[in-house]
Amino acid sequence: MENTGSKKRGSVLEFFTSAKFLIYLGHALSTWGDRMWNFAVAVFLVELYGNSLLLTAVYGLVVAGSVLLLGAIIGDWVDKNPRLKVAQTSLIVQNTCVILCGILLMVIFQFKDQLTELYNGWLLTTCYILVISIANIANLASTATSITIQRDWVVVVAGQDRNKLADMNATVRIIDQLTNILAPMLVGQIMSFGSHFIGCGFISGWNLFSMCLEYCLLWNVYQKTPALAIKGGQKDIDQEMRQLNSQKEVENGDIPVEGSQLMTASALEAKKKDPEKPAGCCYQMAEPLRTFRDGWVAYYNQSIFLSGMALSFLYMTVLGFDCITTGYAYTQGLNGSILSLLMGASAIAGIFGTVAFTWVRKKCGLIRTGFLSGAVQLACLMMCVVSVFMPGSPLDLSVSPFKDIVSHLFGDSGSLPEGPTPSISTVALTLNSTTMVLEESPQVESYLSVSLLFAGVIAARVGLWSFDLTVTQLIQENVIESERGVINGVQNSMNYLLDLLHFIMVILAPNPEAFGLLVLISVSFVAMGHMMYFRFAYKSLGRRLFLCCSPEQKEDSDSPSLPTTV
Repeated sequence: MENTGSKKRGSVLEFFTSAKFLIYLGHALSTWGDRMWNFAVAVFLVELYGNSLLLTAVYGLVVAGSVLLLGAIIGDWVDKNPRLKVAQTSLIVQNTCVILCGILLMVIFQFKDQLTELYNGWLLTTCYILVISIANIANLASTATSITIQRDWVVVVAGQDRNKLADMNATVRIIDQLTNILAPMLVGQIMSFGSHFIGCGFISGWNLFSMCLEYCLLWNVYQKTPALAIKGGQKDIDQEMRQLNSQKEVENGDIPVEGSQLMTASALEAKKKDPEKPAGCCYQMAEPLRTFRDGWVAYYNQSIFLSGMALSFLYMTVLGFDCITTGYAYTQGLNGSILSLLMGASAIAGIFGTVAFTWVRKKCGLIRTGFLSGAVQLACLMMCVVSVFMPGSPLDLSVSPFKDIVSHLFGDSGSLPEGPTPSISTVALTLNSTTMVLEESPQVESYLSVSLLFAGVIAARVGLWSFDLTVTQLIQENVIESERGVINGVQNSMNYLLDLLHFIMVILAPNPEAFGLLVLISVSFVAMGHMMYFRFAYKSLGRRLFLCCSPEQKEDSDSPSLPTTV
């Protein structure tokens, strides 16, 4: 009995000191800080600019545009540098920028009146520019951290075991969903019962503490996983070095000294370089443009290109728990308590989807899991389509979708009449950025339409998160190590591009009367995304895609190891 108890204690201790658990702990700390900051920075910017949404809109545009343009370049930087250097550098840059932003915001909140009077307010404007610029750098560093840890380190720590990789991906995603709900709640309570000044100080202190602890965790993971020290692009050179050194040992009958190894390495590096490459100033300045072009070309040439595009198309939707959907819910009579319960149900559905992913993948294989997840998501979204035509739906195509835009440009004296409810974008941004307290909700005739809408959105999260994990693992398994960073960088850019398009769609049709049309467009884009994935799956499996799923028929069950990627 004592031996059994000691073995159990030893296994528990081994798990809590394993590289896998340290990855989970570091990711939890990182995402907790990210979620707190992303939630709080919008509130801070609105508060600073007199409850105007201008700074928040500028910040969102800068962040989305930066990732869209620099995603491939960030991924290329991840590929070309050692893993530990990339992880540590992005960690330090991200947390340092957040700390600096927090301190700068504390100064602005404390001395805003004095800053307004200095240099006719230009000093305060400069502070706003600095906050947005530094926060944008923090977001770019966060993107690099996400690529290197979630898309690269996790693959290496999982080794050659697909099942372990799937379990790690699912666990990381569950951590994401939990922190996405809990972290904003914590910082929101701190700002509600304290002040924005205290909120800034708390976030800065948390990031300082988290940065030190994450740095130590990264170092321990690196030490426990020797494979992290070797990248795919370096293995061919190392193999050639060993072959040349072995030949020299045979010829000389002794062991070569360190200098000869360095000379061999230098020779091999020189051999791989293009002797005719121009080194002019213009060539160096154009390097980022070539990296951007080469990254998108490499993404297009990947075997998983269609599956990546399918995932991006799912971002072109208003059927998610973002500020747009919650704003529409408010116009349909749902109050804050109901919305919070719906968000909690959405998180539970998402966690169920991540758990279902691991089970279905073992039974049906990875590619079939994506196909089944897409079918589940589309089936659930049919409830959203039906809700557009049910009693209580404000759908009215006779109302001009540009009514609010015209009224803002030309005033309320124009020929277009005022609508019965405020625009979705106005309510959404107000709910998302200014306060945690909702005013009394407008009364509606029937809740059947909005109930069906949110039932479909919540149920679809099961298929959505399972599909997201499927595409994530497909990229991890099928992209070679030397391109893993740039491909994931381009994937992030595609996601941001379609996300921007969905916000533009709402800006063009901001009225609740047009929301039903946005729902139909969103479901159409989701359907197009899953059609792309179906083409990818059918191209990969052929008619076996529709066969009964047995262990002998799974496309990835013949061997538990990942394919060689170098």
